[in-house]
Amino acid sequence: MGGSMARAHRLHFEHSVQIAATPTQVLAAFFDPDALAAWWKVDRSVTTPRPLGVYAIEWTTAPFQDDVLGSLGGIFYGTVMEFRSGREFFLADAYWLPPQSSPIGPMALEVSCKIVGPGTKLSLKQSAAENGIRWQRYYDLIGSGWKEALDTLKQYLEDGGEPKLPARGLTPT
Repeated sequence: MGGSMARAHRLHFEHSVQIAATPTQVLAAFFDPDALAAWWKVDRSVTTPRPLGVYAIEWTTAPFQDDVLGSLGGIFYGTVMEFRSGREFFLADAYWLPPQSSPIGPMALEVSCKIVGPGTKLSLKQSAAENGIRWQRYYDLIGSGWKEALDTLKQYLEDGGEPKLPARGLTPT
C-alpha cells in the first residue's frame, strides 16, 4: 500500500478552542500536575517538557465497561519529541494502557498555541496509523473526551488557573 493510501486510513482527532489566556499558560496546563488534575481529572502524572522527556498520566478506572474497550481509565504515555514553550509540543510513541485489556498505540499527539485576538487558539491533534474495531471505538470515545476536557481546560484557565511548567527533572504527583 502506498504512502498516500495509508494516510487516507489514518485515524485522527482534531479540535481547536479559543482560550482567554497566554500561550505559555495554555501549554503549561498540559505539564503542571495540579492543572492536569483540575482540567483532565488525572490522578498522577510525570511530565517533562523537553525533548525526549517523559509524558505519563494516569486516571482512575471508570466504574463501567465499554463493550469494545472494556474498562476505561488507565495510563496514557509517550515521549516528548519537541517542546517549544508558548508555542507547541509533540508526543511520539504514545500509548493508552487500559486497566484490563491490551494497549492501543503507537499514536502521536500534537498541541500548538497561537495568539489570536485577545487570547490563544489551542489546536490539538491525536493520530494513529492503525485501524480496526478497537482503534475506531477508541477514537470515537476520545473525540467526546477531548472536547469535554478542552472545555474544562478553557474554564480552568479563564477562571484564574495559573499552571506552571515543572522543573526540567521529574515531577511525580
